[in-house]
Amino acid sequence: MWQQLTLRVRSADAEPLEQQLLEAGAVSISYLDAEDQPVFQEEPGSTPLWDLSILLALFEADHDLDTVLGALKTNPLILNGETLQIEKLEDQAWERSWMQDFKPMQFGRRLWICPSWEAAPTDEAVTIMMDPGLAFGSGTHPTTGLCLEWLDQADLQGLDVIDYGCGSGVLAIAAALLGARQVIAVDNDPQAILATIDNSQRNNISLEQLHACLPEALPSLQADVLLANILAAPLQQLAGHFADLLKPGGHLILSGLLENQIDEVAAAYTGQFTLAEPAIEGDWVRLDGVRKA
Repeated sequence: MWQQLTLRVRSADAEPLEQQLLEAGAVSISYLDAEDQPVFQEEPGSTPLWDLSILLALFEADHDLDTVLGALKTNPLILNGETLQIEKLEDQAWERSWMQDFKPMQFGRRLWICPSWEAAPTDEAVTIMMDPGLAFGSGTHPTTGLCLEWLDQADLQGLDVIDYGCGSGVLAIAAALLGARQVIAVDNDPQAILATIDNSQRNNISLEQLHACLPEALPSLQADVLLANILAAPLQQLAGHFADLLKPGGHLILSGLLENQIDEVAAAYTGQFTLAEPAIEGDWVRLDGVRKA
């Protein structure tokens, strides 16, 4: 048996409250979005957070929470202190419990992402083996889904593809499995490079077909396809660089931006690219373009 304490805070105040809860005996802290708000970075390199968060603090069953509650109810960082809640949680096999929530996901007609404990849904499926919880995402975010749907309908046989801002490598892996001749996965985070290499090996993709590197190590080439699922600000800053990295007639796929950021991002690309109508899912957007001659 466990006790779970739930409280609502401004995300900017979450870190000191997390430390206070840990010092009070919490064995773990989890964050949830309090208002179903899209998350994006204002500036490259900053940490994206929701404006408001729900903190879930887990305590052992025999831990006395009266003192903890007394301190929290008078803490000015707590929003609506009277809504503090304590819930009793039964013991269960947590490692099996969370696995039940993750099932194979389909993108387009043939592309699937499957956790390692699930079999591919059909023999004809192009299946990416990717476990949830791995760093940098496993395909569940709408922007990743929008890019995967584009890849599913594309003919990549024999083409050179760049995945710029590769994260977990899910888009690079999809491109390789869908027949790309060579995929270059690029990220400015060394941990993302390691994650991409590890995930590509899990999917039996050779280092010759998929190469991961930091931006300064990007080989000199012009690709047939460039995908960038990052953020609005760096997408604007990288427009000229992306044009240099694509052949005339090459395809550009941009995501990671919100619907209210379409105009400012598109404006950075219209000089060198012909853009199609945006693809929108919820608040998130994919922009597709073709490099002008």
